[in-house]
Amino acid sequence: MARRLTTFSKFLITLLIIGAIAFLGRYFLTQTDVGKGLADKAGIEESKGDTGSNANPGSTTNTNTNPGNTNSGSSDDVIRVGVVTWGGYAGGQYFNEGFEASKNSRFYKDYGFQVEFKVLDDFEASRNAFRAGEVDLLWATIDAFPTEVGALSAVDPVIVFQADWSRGGDAIIARRGITRVSDLKGKNIAVAELTPSHSFLIWLLEAGGLSINDVTIKPQASAVDAAEVFKSGRVDAAVVWSPDDILATKAVPGSRILESTRSAAYIIADVFMAKRGWADKNQDRLQKLYEGWMRGAAEINSNSSSRKKAAEILSREFTERGTALNPAEAAEMIGNVRLVTHGDNKNFFKLNNDYKGVNGNTLYSTMGNKYADLGFVEGRIPAWRQIAYPKLVVNTNLTSPADFPEKGKTYAKATKADEKKEALATKELSISFRTGEFQLDENAKYIIDKEFVEIAKVFNSRIRIEGNTDNTGNRASNQRLSEKRAQAVADYLVETHGMSPNRFIVIGNGPDQPVADNNTEAGRAKNRRTDFELLTD
Repeated sequence: MARRLTTFSKFLITLLIIGAIAFLGRYFLTQTDVGKGLADKAGIEESKGDTGSNANPGSTTNTNTNPGNTNSGSSDDVIRVGVVTWGGYAGGQYFNEGFEASKNSRFYKDYGFQVEFKVLDDFEASRNAFRAGEVDLLWATIDAFPTEVGALSAVDPVIVFQADWSRGGDAIIARRGITRVSDLKGKNIAVAELTPSHSFLIWLLEAGGLSINDVTIKPQASAVDAAEVFKSGRVDAAVVWSPDDILATKAVPGSRILESTRSAAYIIADVFMAKRGWADKNQDRLQKLYEGWMRGAAEINSNSSSRKKAAEILSREFTERGTALNPAEAAEMIGNVRLVTHGDNKNFFKLNNDYKGVNGNTLYSTMGNKYADLGFVEGRIPAWRQIAYPKLVVNTNLTSPADFPEKGKTYAKATKADEKKEALATKELSISFRTGEFQLDENAKYIIDKEFVEIAKVFNSRIRIEGNTDNTGNRASNQRLSEKRAQAVADYLVETHGMSPNRFIVIGNGPDQPVADNNTEAGRAKNRRTDFELLTD
């Protein structure tokens, strides 16, 4: 007769059956192709559920808000780059085949990792994302970086490469009747403070012999807001972004674009920063990111079909994110910048001993001093060598002609018409000469270096140098002497600072254009001056 199983026996048998099922299920999921596929799919769905809105199955969202955590912000194969709606990052976005992390990206195909571009147009939100590790690289401009490096000191930011120079993307617009920089004195100007717009205005005023204290600043949240304020008629001038320069001047009869970064060509440099700890840990991938980005920029600069493709990518991606942009507008956006190459980066990081133009150290140090003098910087600004991270550039070898640095602007020999061309800005300097002489002494060279050389470098306008004397002595002799003195200044800028001789127009006014009373010694001293004029294009 069969015996009944006890309750305990039934329990043991049930455990054995469950164990066997679990073992077989695990074996199926881990050791068979079908099982592995089901497991992978389940893992992806679970990841989507955890992140809520993450549409990229290969990405992870890091919620660690510890700014010193160098591991935050990236999974093993995705580098996240924070950008704004701007054409200057097209080199990387084109090489990535878009903004999303994708295995179709050339970064993945050529280097084995993925890249994601996150559009963060809100400045504070972008910095908070960088601190929290939500992006690994973040845009900045080297001119304004001195004003924010202190607030980011806890994460130890470093500048890893340059992406572009603004070439028309920023402009200063002015109402009817303002035709040169001196006309801005006493006027109301709308500007987003502590941004590239602010830096641009500081440089332009200085080129015209003015300072921020000579105008009334009407602070705005952004350059877009500055354009709206200008259109409303509440200010005399504004610093804006393209295409608002065109739209705003169309909306305000008689207004004009006073100056843009097409001429102020070496003021606004977009760069990318990373946390030093993250950069050190990920140096190999970061160097490859830089190399691919530079390859993309070189292709866009040198090939029309690549440029068209880049414009189509920007048009698609920005439109999907709420900024309607057709391909023609995207192409114009790219045209308003110089996408820098590997050679340009070597110049930017002072790795080319023959280069005498503007570099990162020049802009960072100069603007740090200017913003500190205006009271916008608290505490000590780190030296350039403390924030520059040139390792990526040093370890990259790109040697095709498309990778070479940008050639300087060329100037045709000046014509008679150029001699009488309208001046945008005039900078007066008192350069002392011995009576009857025109040679520059060391003190004169020091004044030129301190007061004008950097202005001449950041602007690529033609320069008229006018020598002036007091009315003592023979008028004809004074006229010849003033021209020789002006020529001596031009020769010094050519020989010492490598500027093109055709860039300069040399004029001797003699005693004919006094700015003070020649009947007093103080007045005569002011009249013995040299004027530097930036001419309009």
